[in-house]
Amino acid sequence: MEDNDFRNGNSKTNIFGSNRMLQPAPWDIIPEEPTNPDIAYQMVKEETFPQTQPRLNMATFVTTYMDDYATKLMNEAININFIDETEYPRIALMSAKCINIIANLWNTPDSNKWKTGALGIGSSEACMLAGVAAWLRWKKKREAQGKPFDKPNFVISASYQVVWEKFSQLWQIEMRQIPLTMEKPTLDPHDALQKCDENTIFIVGIMGITWTGMNDDIEALNDALEKFNSKNNLDISIHVDAATGGFIYPFLYPEKKWDFRLKWVTSINTSGHKFGLVYPGLGWVIWKTKDLLPPEMSFTVNYLGGEVTQVGLNYSRPAAQILGQYYQFIRLGFNGYKNIQFNSMSIAGYMHDEIGKMTQFKNYSAEIVNPLFVWYLDPEYDKTAKWTLFDLQDKLSQKGWMVPAYTLPDNIENFIVMRTVVRQGFSRNMADMLLGDIKTAIIDLEKFQYPTQTRIDHNNKIKIATKIFNHNGIRRDK
Repeated sequence: MEDNDFRNGNSKTNIFGSNRMLQPAPWDIIPEEPTNPDIAYQMVKEETFPQTQPRLNMATFVTTYMDDYATKLMNEAININFIDETEYPRIALMSAKCINIIANLWNTPDSNKWKTGALGIGSSEACMLAGVAAWLRWKKKREAQGKPFDKPNFVISASYQVVWEKFSQLWQIEMRQIPLTMEKPTLDPHDALQKCDENTIFIVGIMGITWTGMNDDIEALNDALEKFNSKNNLDISIHVDAATGGFIYPFLYPEKKWDFRLKWVTSINTSGHKFGLVYPGLGWVIWKTKDLLPPEMSFTVNYLGGEVTQVGLNYSRPAAQILGQYYQFIRLGFNGYKNIQFNSMSIAGYMHDEIGKMTQFKNYSAEIVNPLFVWYLDPEYDKTAKWTLFDLQDKLSQKGWMVPAYTLPDNIENFIVMRTVVRQGFSRNMADMLLGDIKTAIIDLEKFQYPTQTRIDHNNKIKIATKIFNHNGIRRDK
């Protein structure tokens, strides 16, 4: 007699007619028995349903769209471990080709056939590698001079990405922050140099500040540093954290000097999985010349079937993203990248203008320099508003959008801003939908008769800050 008891799971089992659908998903103990693959797939997939769809996530900088061929190519390489270079030498060569392409986009002066760089799981690892290289160079020089090398430091604006805090803590290198103000929203070269001394391993300039989308003026910093180094007989360098801008400026503003054309820029990192247009995670770091990468950062092993030399904090790493990056370079070419970045900038500019027209808001910057921007409640409107941007964030999330609201760094932390990042896959039509949902949400929020909890909390915070600081932002007890 045919067995019709499908509920326990077999090839004929209907997913939602199975016993497994009556049981909770495991959270602490692995199930005793296997589960049919289609049922297991459904259980994992449905846990992601309540999340924002990636292309509606205006918070992330990370690529959320690649074409079908890129996705197919990366999926076919999902089982390849990049570090097995002797088994997959052509992928190692492909990585070196990508490093060459990026180095030349940044106007490297290196005449060697193969430029000096490394890949990382993301731009954070790339930052770490650049930092370690600068620290080791500084340490070696101090040792040769017979000087102490126990108190290294680096200088960066308070709008740093969290990886720099990790770098400071993990390697015990003092991070000297330059506070920001509404009048000085990016790194001020004069203020940065005030923090420099013989123990400074480098100054970090940022192209595409995560908090605001703005850029530090790298050329002005380089010019000021030239005078400072000459006067003080120092050779402090600049590292450019171009996680965002590194794949924007070569295509849209090739005339702007922020890269290796500047004397004191010795290393640059970028994120392949941001405006490099590759799915996560992939980062790149390039050094101006080979001598800037200390040899002790290269590790060689031979247990994978042959000698492998690697520069990186991680060891095993996926190869798929390298294929994705090389594919994008071939598929899009210079003009393809230029067109995509131009569209992203144009749509961001359109949204910036439309947001600026809304009486409730004020844009943080007068123009956009990367495909992202932030805005805040107009100070006059804010005086009587019963809601904050945190409430607007919540309203938009109900429509599927993730548009983050957050406070700015120390010294201007009382400003709540909202940010939108425009990436490949976000169209003008989607921008109009988002703007429409913002306007609808504001209509609902303005109907509130009483302040929201976020408004009450924010007002209390402002009152406390007013008691502690004077109108110039200086503590009254100092």
